[in-house]
Amino acid sequence: MQSKNKLYITAIMAILTFSIFLASIPMAKAAGPYDWSMFRHDLWHTGFSTSPAPSTNQTLWTYTTGGYITSSPAVVDGKVYVGSYDNKTYCLNAATGASIWNFTAGELVASSPAVANGRVYIGAEDDKIYCLDAASGALLWYYTTGGDVVSSPAVSDGKVYLGSKDDKVYCLNALTGAHIWDFATSGDLISSPAIADGKVYIGSYDNRLYCLDAATGQYLWDFATGGYVHSSPAVADGKVYVGSNDTRIYALNALTGALVWNFTTGAEVISCPAVADGKVYVGSYDDKVYCLDSLTGAHIWNYTTGSDVHSSPAVADGKVYVCSRINNMIHCLNAVDGTLIWSYRTGMFAYCSPAVANGVVYIGSLDKKVYAFSSGPPVPEGLTTGVMLLLSTVAVTIGARYFRKRAK
Repeated sequence: MQSKNKLYITAIMAILTFSIFLASIPMAKAAGPYDWSMFRHDLWHTGFSTSPAPSTNQTLWTYTTGGYITSSPAVVDGKVYVGSYDNKTYCLNAATGASIWNFTAGELVASSPAVANGRVYIGAEDDKIYCLDAASGALLWYYTTGGDVVSSPAVSDGKVYLGSKDDKVYCLNALTGAHIWDFATSGDLISSPAIADGKVYIGSYDNRLYCLDAATGQYLWDFATGGYVHSSPAVADGKVYVGSNDTRIYALNALTGALVWNFTTGAEVISCPAVADGKVYVGSYDDKVYCLDSLTGAHIWNYTTGSDVHSSPAVADGKVYVCSRINNMIHCLNAVDGTLIWSYRTGMFAYCSPAVANGVVYIGSLDKKVYAFSSGPPVPEGLTTGVMLLLSTVAVTIGARYFRKRAK
């Protein structure tokens, strides 16, 4: 009986030790459910996050770079990555704004970063795309295209996709930067590629939206608009949504490129659509943000910002975040009816597109600053310590019952 009791005590001590270890694991070790890892949040470019989002314009922190910021931030594992016109890519602490590292490219960085598998991919106007180590900022490789890289990269299945002002779409090996394929259009590519169902969707200044095979670069279809396509497409529910300089927003069949509907605004549409809860949100140079039915294109509401909207909306927690350019304003709108919840004026033009991650809105401005807005501290990523301790208690209880039964 004594040996059984020793076995029982040893087993409980082992389980308790493991439980304490489990509870002590840093929260960041668990996968962050609210990361915003690339331009427009995801490979489909929906601009939608399930993260909580602030209801006030309370500033958590600001960080000043050495140049204009038009790059949209990426937020992964408690870090914010963003490009600047001072030729640098910055990595900041997402909770405090403290600088972690920066990397200097050969020319200004207007592209938005994509973060995947511990690497940061970002384009620059020295015709290059750079791959950096996400932890240290060390250069891993770069690839030189034939023109400025303003397009924001997308990383999928070990490949990097991007556009260049040499009129080409590129596909590179994400690990080595080796060229896999390229596809030539007849105009600059500032639009950023969306990836869905083995296809690449991207707009061109030759007035067309293209659909290519993601593995081979084979042309599948294109759709001609009445103006250049600066807007990056969003893919959802079998449709591709994109804006055009011809003042329209288009919804196309993602498989065939057939027109489903279009909606006419009062001016060119540079903004990239966000798609959430059966609605499409997009800005226009007619000083408005529009909310449309994603199935029919029917007008639901619009909000007048007071200045043209170059920025692409971000949607989270029942709110729409978007900037208007010349009046320097950031707007938070009710996603259901378009009413204003809060606004904030930056120090200069607001071109940028917001990112929402872990309860915080991150956005840059031409006043050279990165802003973080939050109604409270950032929401912890992964499992909280309280949940870990609960799991530990459950483990101890189950183990105790099991070994008590075995000791009898």
